[in-house]
Amino acid sequence: MSVPVAGLVLAGGLSRRMGGGEKGLQLLAGQSMISRVISRLAPQVEALAINANADPGSYLQFGLPVLPDTIGGHVGPLAGVLTGLEWAATLHGVTHIVSAATDTPFLPLDLVSRFSEMAGPERIVLARSNGNRHPVFGLWPVALRQDLAQWLATSDTMKVLAWANRHELAFCDFEADGDGAPDPFFNANTPEELAEAEAFVARAAA
Repeated sequence: MSVPVAGLVLAGGLSRRMGGGEKGLQLLAGQSMISRVISRLAPQVEALAINANADPGSYLQFGLPVLPDTIGGHVGPLAGVLTGLEWAATLHGVTHIVSAATDTPFLPLDLVSRFSEMAGPERIVLARSNGNRHPVFGLWPVALRQDLAQWLATSDTMKVLAWANRHELAFCDFEADGDGAPDPFFNANTPEELAEAEAFVARAAA
């Protein structure tokens, strides 16, 4: 099933493990991580926005809508997903969004097409690699936005899978692009992981 999809880069976290600041703006081989995410995701979607709760001026350089969480309190990625769903509901014909994390510079170039093959009117599709689930990489139906808003207003847990498991849920499996390539959902959460990503990029350039 091919569906009209908008993309959302989730950059709304507090980046505590990176030492604070905006994690996606950290440089990886001279280019910010979020710009790498944008360059990989933008060609795959009808429209793209950034979910960020910091000063939007930091992100306006990318020429995309910058959407702060529509609910307060930094409650996690589901708040970003809801924000993206509410934005997508204003876009003509868009029925789903695909979310991606700001610190995943090697995300799959076929992420959206693979997700779309598994889409359903109210089916959530999440990414998986090497047996690990990646719940911030998801295909989310716009039709579920009111249900998610109700969940965030009333639930005592904000875990992505707790809400997703209440709905039709499927997993899409991805693999690394060959020997020595990083997991496609490798995320640089810490300075040490950012250094590891630098090593990956240097090896690929060589």
